[in-house]
Amino acid sequence: MVFKKCATAVLAAAFLTATGTAAIAAESLSFVSWGGTTQDAQKQAWADPFSEASGIRVVQDGPTDYGKLKAMVESGNVQWDIVDVEADFALRAASEGLLEPLDFKVIQRDKIDPRFVSDHGVGSFYFSFVLGFNQGKLGGKAPQDWTALFDTANYPGKRALYKWPSPGVLELALLADGVPADKLYPLDLDRAFKKLDTIKKDIVWWGGGAQSQQLLASGEASLGQFWNGRIYALQQDGAPVGVSWKQNLVMADFLVIPKGAKNKEAAMKFLANASSAKGQADFANLTAYAPVNIDSVSQLKGDLAPNLPTAYAKDQITLDYAYWAKNGPAIAARWNEWLVK
Repeated sequence: MVFKKCATAVLAAAFLTATGTAAIAAESLSFVSWGGTTQDAQKQAWADPFSEASGIRVVQDGPTDYGKLKAMVESGNVQWDIVDVEADFALRAASEGLLEPLDFKVIQRDKIDPRFVSDHGVGSFYFSFVLGFNQGKLGGKAPQDWTALFDTANYPGKRALYKWPSPGVLELALLADGVPADKLYPLDLDRAFKKLDTIKKDIVWWGGGAQSQQLLASGEASLGQFWNGRIYALQQDGAPVGVSWKQNLVMADFLVIPKGAKNKEAAMKFLANASSAKGQADFANLTAYAPVNIDSVSQLKGDLAPNLPTAYAKDQITLDYAYWAKNGPAIAARWNEWLVK
């Protein structure tokens, strides 16, 4: 309790220094994310301390919906102030004029890993897509890499895959089909979809992290593609799930402010707090997602290392979200046609 009060006092002092007043104009702002354990941790690590220090209530909303964000901006009726989005969408949305430019007089850009910051977005966290599996459903067998998803004889059951046309699924299909990691881009779409055709009837699609956890923990899916932090959360809860980090696929989420957000000034200060060394470390300690702030590492729990993407860099593939930002709409059109075939 003493530590909490001290931390709050330090954060409050930072707000006083930055604003010259204990209160910021907005009385509340909305924070939109993906739900489940990740958003719970964002609330605990970022929103609650921010509210206590600033007096600004942070209203949780979600899940993130790109179509809804775009519609809000285009209508001029923006109800969201801060949105957690995938990195490729952050770049594309900025190019389409859907986002506010960030104020780097408030946000410390030089403390953020350059891979995870842009003029219109700052990293929320970075993560890996990993191969997760329900130990009870596979009879003790432990799949080693993405090829297991396509081996229904040795690894029976449904496969859980991310349903949105974004980095991850097409890459893992190509890797499983023998494409070297350094030859993934530009994506061979014909080859990727042909590979996915072989298990299409066995796929169950998930659209958010909470749903992915339910599919795996319940055994509805025997194995699949998951965000590493969601697997960690299940394991902490005692669920019978295992994980393989081989060919883990690195991606990031960005925090963005929709163009026309009503509480832009307060949102900038929220982002400064969320991307700070302490904010990032607190979130990482709760989730096992990796921090984007370069000063956060010293604040991480010692036993967390084996659960972070940073521990598996040797066999890691960073997804090319700039490629996806440019080519995503065309890929999405083909993806959606394939889904309904």
